[in-house]
Amino acid sequence: MRYVTLKTDEVEALEELHKKSTNNTVRRRSQCLLLSHQKRTITDLSGIFGVSRRTIERWLDGWAKKGLDSLAIQPGRGAKTRLKGFETVIAKQLEEHSRNLKNVLTYLEEHHNVIICKKTLQNFLKDTGIYMEKGPTISKKQTPSE
Repeated sequence: MRYVTLKTDEVEALEELHKKSTNNTVRRRSQCLLLSHQKRTITDLSGIFGVSRRTIERWLDGWAKKGLDSLAIQPGRGAKTRLKGFETVIAKQLEEHSRNLKNVLTYLEEHHNVIICKKTLQNFLKDTGIYMEKGPTISKKQTPSE
């Protein structure tokens, strides 16, 4: 049986974080520590939070080493974009190829050896704010005005 023993000021700080934090991860981890302080087993905690025993052990180890700093997710996680630094190149290619993303993808692969899918490029354009202006849409029933 492994439990966390907290001091009264730590209990108050964790209760405050559990109630008022805007970060869901911080709220969950602080609640887990409070429940561990109340002598709940790691198996119980893993069932409550829907994570493995090992995850609970990591949370407890992090608390022992870093205290309150261990509650938040560390920055830098997740996949890094392959297109960082290519904003101007992509904007120029979008203008040249009149928003045809397939041609932009081919250009990036041939000239810069960057292989990505169309959806990744669309997400990059959305995140960076490179605007792809759409022209007027003509339905099948309409004919273009001359």
